[in-house]
Amino acid sequence: MRFLVTGGSGFLGINLIRYLLKKKHEVVSLDFADFNYPDVKDKIKIFKGDIRNQSDVEKSFENIDIVVHAAAALPLYTPEEIISTDVNGTRILVEVAEKNKVKRFIHISSTAVYGIPDRHPIYENDKLVGVGPYGVAKIKAEEECLKAKARGMCTTIIRPKSFIGPERLGVFAMLYDWAKDKKNFPVIGKGNNQYQLLDVEDLCEAIYKCVELDEKNVNDVFNIGAKEFTTIKRDYQAVLDYAGFGKRIISLPEKPIIITLKILEKLRLSPLYKWIYETASKDSFVSIEKAEKVLGFTPKYSNKDALIRNYKWYLDNLESFNQQKGISHRVPWSQGILKLAKLFF
Repeated sequence: MRFLVTGGSGFLGINLIRYLLKKKHEVVSLDFADFNYPDVKDKIKIFKGDIRNQSDVEKSFENIDIVVHAAAALPLYTPEEIISTDVNGTRILVEVAEKNKVKRFIHISSTAVYGIPDRHPIYENDKLVGVGPYGVAKIKAEEECLKAKARGMCTTIIRPKSFIGPERLGVFAMLYDWAKDKKNFPVIGKGNNQYQLLDVEDLCEAIYKCVELDEKNVNDVFNIGAKEFTTIKRDYQAVLDYAGFGKRIISLPEKPIIITLKILEKLRLSPLYKWIYETASKDSFVSIEKAEKVLGFTPKYSNKDALIRNYKWYLDNLESFNQQKGISHRVPWSQGILKLAKLFF
């Protein structure tokens, strides 16, 4: 089949493209960022364009069977960019997909649509409460997909937990940087909260299940996350243990740290935004029972496995991205004033 992957230059995009090539499919990438992966650059068709531009989108849709919509403006973008990309861009993609009669449209949403729930696990039919522009935009983007579903297009909505693995940097690069430099690593609160993650390889497997299975099974919404996870403190400690310097996860008092991070965020001195610092000390895990039962989804990696696999990739590729900076998941986020805090740990 011929796949269109939006956000093909991103972290999920490149992992999914490599996965689909191994399955012997044709792949088209649509992204406004440069596609700089020499290992697959000559094996796919690349469109450099913006999903907010209907002309760009239409050019990429020739003979497309399946759309996997992974492009999104992340929380560090401005609210205007988030809404225009995540909502308007999704609407344009859905409309062009319908016009071109694609077989399936798979939308990569987020568990951010659940806000900060007061009970766990979270199920697909739980209330949607977006936190910040990103959470709100993700809900509205899902609504665009549901409209297309109501009009008859097979539409899958996948809500993954925070996913990591090869090529993932972003906020996780802080943990890996501190582990590499023989530092203890601080967490907000005691760190005894359960916080589910997800390996990108498992996410690719889940996406592909939504391609293989019968339409009546996949025309739905699915939570995707790790099956095995413990607490923030224990799972993050696995990275420090693997680093081998005898360092520990350090608990910090929740309320004063959150107040401090709010101030630093407003002053643009910290990369940590509201969704991160207000959920970091809370339980955060979804039920994957529906995906297990309907899709036959069986995660391969635990939280610890995924974190260590990502850390190994980080060490092996450090020289290639050490000087890069930005706000995507594929570059280390600038630590701002938190880099000074590192001196005390």
